[in-house]
Amino acid sequence: MVKAIGIDSGTKSMDIFGFDDETGEVIVDVAVDRNEVTKNPRIIVDILREVQREHGTIDAIVGPSGYGIPLKPAREATNEEIALATFITKADVERRLKIVGLRELMVLMREAKDLNIYFTPGVIHLPTVPEWRKANKIDLGTSDKVFTVVLSIVRHSEREGIPYDKVNLIAVEIGFAYTSAMAVKNGQIVDAMAGTAGFTGYLGMGFMDSELAYALANALEDFSKLKLFEGGAAYIGGIDPFEVSPEEFVKLAKEDENVAKGYNAMIEGIVKDVFSLLPSVIPDAIYLSGRFSRIPEFFKDVKESLEEAFSMYGFSIEVRKLESRAKAKEAAEGGAILANAIAGGIYRELIEVLKLRESSGKIFDWVHLSDRDRLKVFEKLEI
Repeated sequence: MVKAIGIDSGTKSMDIFGFDDETGEVIVDVAVDRNEVTKNPRIIVDILREVQREHGTIDAIVGPSGYGIPLKPAREATNEEIALATFITKADVERRLKIVGLRELMVLMREAKDLNIYFTPGVIHLPTVPEWRKANKIDLGTSDKVFTVVLSIVRHSEREGIPYDKVNLIAVEIGFAYTSAMAVKNGQIVDAMAGTAGFTGYLGMGFMDSELAYALANALEDFSKLKLFEGGAAYIGGIDPFEVSPEEFVKLAKEDENVAKGYNAMIEGIVKDVFSLLPSVIPDAIYLSGRFSRIPEFFKDVKESLEEAFSMYGFSIEVRKLESRAKAKEAAEGGAILANAIAGGIYRELIEVLKLRESSGKIFDWVHLSDRDRLKVFEKLEI
């Protein structure tokens, strides 16, 4: 019997899901406003301790790990590893961006010796992704994107009646800030178009034209990470994403031609993310998850756009909604499944298939700049 919990650190909410693999009982399923976590990160640790008091020792908890840390117990994480997993400038620390709250939470988790917490890798730490696909990348998919892949592999395996190492798919998470797509070949993550290094999301523009990066770097005295949460579909459509809900955005896109421009950019961006991964895997299915996938009209539009694009090239791939037991986001259940695997539960084979124990490296290891430039980058960061 293994009791396991996963935590997904989204932009809007931090979601916690846990289950007992013997009884199937859900032991926690809750979403906490991310702003509240930023104000007081300790509330997440308090929730975990309350669940442990009620249900007994939790065998493994997979904590939020930002850009990722090679798989290890939280108590073994170094200050540098936590800082790199939440890298940010000194100026943004003073602004107290949400990632600062995440960094403080990771420190609290390292100190919580009564909780069996693990930090886990991002996509870039995985040995299954060839090094040439990591070149000059940092964000190939944060640690929670690996959770989404984990749940997708399990659901596909269950549905098709095949072992994990026979699973070929593309998992797409469409969140409040970004869209991320990950390619899975023979049960392993082999490529990704993710977050700030993918196409247009709802808040974030995704990857940035190098000329625009040059212009901004020379125009702004202080280039904040906040800029990475701008320029996306909401901004293209001329709406305030913090005043207009995703559901309202979808509705307005059907009525307002200006909003439709942002909507079309977001839908087309998802198609481009998926098609960018086709050299790496021929998927048997595509799984959609995340906040936007739960909006029926949006899911329908993405599904139709993807299936129409594939039909243009003479083949058909089914687009499916990633099913989850969680009221919280799907990635939280994926994190709990990963925790179960770490603890040797019913999903233990996943650890070996995904090669998570072989994860290694630091997020800047594959950036090909001169040593002098790399040093200047580190001088600007709060590490």
